[in-house]
Formats: sequence, structure tokens, C-alpha cells
Amino acid sequence: MTRRTRSYEWDATPLDMGLLARLPGIEIMRMIARGDLPAPSMAATLGMSLLSDEVVEGAVAFEGEPGDHVLNPLGTVHGGFAATLLDSAMGCAVHTMLPAGAGYGTVDLKVSFLRPILRNAGALRVEGKVINAGRTLMLAEGRVIGRDDGKLYAHGTCTCFVQPGR
Repeated sequence: MTRRTRSYEWDATPLDMGLLARLPGIEIMRMIARGDLPAPSMAATLGMSLLSDEVVEGAVAFEGEPGDHVLNPLGTVHGGFAATLLDSAMGCAVHTMLPAGAGYGTVDLKVSFLRPILRNAGALRVEGKVINAGRTLMLAEGRVIGRDDGKLYAHGTCTCFVQPGR
């Protein structure tokens, strides 16, 4: 048996919830992308990053690179990796549409896998875009695309419940 170890670091600075409650979602996402606020620990866990020049109202893009730590029993990248990247990108796209003090949560998530992601796939681009912004529900779609080969690996949709600010 060959054993491997994976180590990583993340910024564990406590969030200032008072500040976050005063900022619209687009500003929070831009601050995370610029490094002015710490990225969620899940980003470090999966090795994904928000692309700072692609955070706009209703849409964001991430980049992530799979590795040996996310393989399934067949030696290809586990579908949960792509699903989590999609959920993150679509959720963050919804976040960009929120007024100050509002929150959201994923109600449902549908992912269609179009081809296997191989361990040597290289960087993946993950796009999330809001396609319907209602008062209490928002619908978003996402795509996982090979940065170098341009292939579409997975597509997803999600519905997010919007919790109004207090």
C-alpha cells in the first residue's frame, strides 16, 4: 500500500458578522475574491478559488484543480467534487444578488455529468449564473469546463431560498 499525505492551510480569521450584515452580497463576494475577507474554508479544502475579475451581479467563476485526493474507486474524479464546485459557483452567483443582511441556502441541486473528469484533467473553470431572481427563490445554472481543453464536463441547476435581511 502506498500512503500519501495532503496538507493545506486556510485563513481562519473570524468573520465580522456585523460588517457582513451591512454589505450587499456582491460586495461580500468581491471582497472575498480580492482577499479582503477570508475565503470559506471549503475553498481551501477543495483547492478552488474565486476569480476576482469574474464576480459580477448574478454571475461568478471559480477555478479548481482535481487531484488524487478526490478520486473514486475507479480512479476518476469523484462526482461529488464537480457537484460541490457547481453548488459553490451557483450559490455564490445567487449571493451576488442579495441585499445587505439577506442570506440564502440551497434547496435543491441537480447535476448532469457529461464525461468523466480524469485525475490529470488540469484546471477546471466553474461558472455560476442566476437565471431567475425571485423575491424568495432564485434559480441558477452552472457549468464545469476544462480550462485547457474547453470540454464541458458537467452542468447543474440549483434553487436557492432567499432569507430576507432583518
